[in-house]
Amino acid sequence: MSRMIRSITALALAATFALPFRAAADPTLDESDFTKVQVASGALPPVSERAPAHPLFVDLEAKGRQFGVPGGTLSTLVARDRDIRMMVVYGYARLVGYNEKYELVPDILESVDNEDNKVFTLHLRPGHRWSDGAPFTSEDFRYWWEDVANNDKLSPSGAPDFLRSGDEWPTVTFPDETTVIYAWNRPNPNFLQSLAQARPPFIYRPAHYMKQFHAKYVAPEQLEAEVKDARVNSWAALHNKLDNMYNFDNPDLPTLQPWVNVSDGKKIRHEFVRNPYFHRFDSHGMQLPYIDRVEMEVVSGGLVAAKSNAGETDLQARGLDFRDIPILKKGEEGGHYHTLLWPNGTASQIAIYPNLNYSDPVWRAVLRDVNVRRALSLGIDRDTINRALYFQLGKPGAMTVLPQSPFFDVANREAWAAYDPAQANQLLDAAGLDKRDANGIRLLSDGRPMELVVETAGERQEVENALQIITDTWKDIGVKLVMRPLDRDILRNRIYAGTTMAGVWYGWDNGIPQAYTSPDYLAPRYQDFFAWPMWGQFYQTGGEVGEAPDMEPAIRLMDLSHEWEVATTDEERSKVWREMLKIHADNVFGIGILAEAPQPVVVSDRLMNVPTQATWAWDPGAHFGIQRPDEFFFKDGGGG
Repeated sequence: MSRMIRSITALALAATFALPFRAAADPTLDESDFTKVQVASGALPPVSERAPAHPLFVDLEAKGRQFGVPGGTLSTLVARDRDIRMMVVYGYARLVGYNEKYELVPDILESVDNEDNKVFTLHLRPGHRWSDGAPFTSEDFRYWWEDVANNDKLSPSGAPDFLRSGDEWPTVTFPDETTVIYAWNRPNPNFLQSLAQARPPFIYRPAHYMKQFHAKYVAPEQLEAEVKDARVNSWAALHNKLDNMYNFDNPDLPTLQPWVNVSDGKKIRHEFVRNPYFHRFDSHGMQLPYIDRVEMEVVSGGLVAAKSNAGETDLQARGLDFRDIPILKKGEEGGHYHTLLWPNGTASQIAIYPNLNYSDPVWRAVLRDVNVRRALSLGIDRDTINRALYFQLGKPGAMTVLPQSPFFDVANREAWAAYDPAQANQLLDAAGLDKRDANGIRLLSDGRPMELVVETAGERQEVENALQIITDTWKDIGVKLVMRPLDRDILRNRIYAGTTMAGVWYGWDNGIPQAYTSPDYLAPRYQDFFAWPMWGQFYQTGGEVGEAPDMEPAIRLMDLSHEWEVATTDEERSKVWREMLKIHADNVFGIGILAEAPQPVVVSDRLMNVPTQATWAWDPGAHFGIQRPDEFFFKDGGGG
């Protein structure tokens, strides 16, 4: 039996709701002047009554950080109104989450008991409360499991896939107010990692709030009035509209995040204020977050760099690209900020995905030929792209995991990644594409020229610049690249429908996997991997939509992903990872260009505890989330 009870707090030996108990070593609790004013007015109880019986005390000294000065307003920018959800990403309050060493540790939970990856006992913090002061208990988990996830009106497709182990769903029990048990007969090693994601699955809901909109708990006539007032078609539509834990756009929905949304509707500026019931404290007893308010301004994506250059943001990385670094560096003195360069944690900064499920049968056969994909990779001059676009700061190579991962193998990064037009031409000839037109472009079996249309989201100039360079080198191997910029959502929909020949995106989000990391994103299980959307749809819908994988390497990836799920040791899981990465390297399902290109991070000179060196990654990492922005502070306590 393995047991994960990594304590990052001074845990008391006993706890009750009536009289919160703390060990003698625990510090006296304190709070920001922001909440002291509300306590003085009677709007809030004092912090000693708001905190859980066992708060999470953060050892800042062990992390090499300073104790902060509470207060201030942090300004940041987003390009779309919907991106206020980044506050859930950056806030990174999770049942269990990654620390800076990418270790899984309890956060919202006090501890977790793990019995052979089959039975997980979640222990809540006694006395923990939602942002509105209501108790956070096992009832919130029960409500989600029984009344949301397993209600066919609210969740027509059922519970999330990560809760399924093979064909088995968990048995979920709630022994008492602070205990929740998820149990399977077979291992589900992906369970805890899923809870720590940048976009968490939220296996709980504020039951006291959501029950007001559920047919099981409200009289029909009352609910009908609510539905009519909200101008929706049903109580289920109303419930789902208000149940936006991740979107964060319902200010009435209680949260456990460090900041609470206090803005409603579409606005130019959204405001978030500190959660008075937040469960984290520094080791001196000061309640986190240090910063009282976050102001998120919605601006045109093209203005993010300019506004950052003018010093109009205190913390910014989203919306900034490598190409913005020169202008950001120039504005540092006048803008009173500094620009950090964090390596990107994705497996590749730019990757081209030939669509193996493309609807055109002739092109589909071409793209499924491994010699063609290898040739396309060999026809890319990665060193020129690195020199011209990234000042040689990137790491040219095929798409694979990064050196920070224990599964990194330099042979995988070098596989079919050298610039070798001669070998590329030989491979294309061997694939039967040995005839050319008057312009030197190869001809398909039906006589059409080999014009490979590569569609992009049109959001990153570096991508279009790289494709321009690739256009020239692919021409030398008889392939005409046609670039087509599209809106991001249109691009995704076209890929999922099989109408895109090839797409460009980042590499795998998680470029630094560990043995506990599920390798399912390497298998054709999700439509989001642009090389096989139909195969992913087939798995995600249980065969109702899409196509079953019909290429031997893809089938082997599916088998290996299953082997990882039933493995009982890290050695077995590591073996699976290495074989899956080798399959990808050999088959070039995604054509990586380079990795670890620096991500500019603009930080106000007054903002403290932002690490100089870190990795900019979506998952694991949640961008700033893994660095715990609730520990950031303004050195004078001010801000904005």
